Amino acid sequence: MTSAGPVDGAAERPEATPWDPDVIDTGPMRVVIADDAVLLREGLIRLLTECGHEVVAAVGDGDALVEAVVTHRPDISVVDVRMPPSHTDEGLRAAVEARRRVPGTPILVLSQYVEVSYADDLLDTAGGAGGGIGYLLKDRVAAIDEFLDALARVATGGTVLDPEVISQLLVRRRRDDPLAALTPREREVLALMAEGRSNTAIARVLVVSDGAVEKHVRNIFTKLDLPPDATTHHRRVLAVLTHLRA
Repeated sequence: MTSAGPVDGAAERPEATPWDPDVIDTGPMRVVIADDAVLLREGLIRLLTECGHEVVAAVGDGDALVEAVVTHRPDISVVDVRMPPSHTDEGLRAAVEARRRVPGTPILVLSQYVEVSYADDLLDTAGGAGGGIGYLLKDRVAAIDEFLDALARVATGGTVLDPEVISQLLVRRRRDDPLAALTPREREVLALMAEGRSNTAIARVLVVSDGAVEKHVRNIFTKLDLPPDATTHHRRVLAVLTHLRA
């Protein structure tokens, strides 16, 4: 992500990690895992179980994922993109179908690939169902704590996107840019919101006060003409979707 340079009297921005974790305690969660790689699937089961969560289903194809979500209504599902039979985008298509069948069910896509078309379809479901979407590349999750942080954010209705996913989605820009009214700093704040960062985490990255970030976020909501009667959380999701489609 390109920095617009220091604003508001801030110091030079430090190197940014994919996200800056805040402490989110969800308590024990009920999880569905969908991945046809047995070793990875078993590793996730062991990790989540050791962390106090319950894996209610572990499946290896898209149809089984949809069935597991409908049956168990988990707190979150962890889904790979490429699964049988064609090993292309079955996981993402199944995630979209699961969100259609169980609106708002949290989905964290964990993959080696960015499938732009179905990633966009999955994000479409976030606007009406209140978030609960994540898409991370496996090689970005370098530490268990980062994976667990992303899992908690998505389970609590957040939207967490890998910077590479954001980059590829932004390639599909429209001629009429809805972000034209935003200042460079507001665009930067919005980009960090898209990575799943809270206001406090954004303030740490940009080296500004929490109050300054809150002001930028309010300005973003106003300039993007987001409905004032929606919750702050829902408006954050809508703002992120506008950013990705700009």
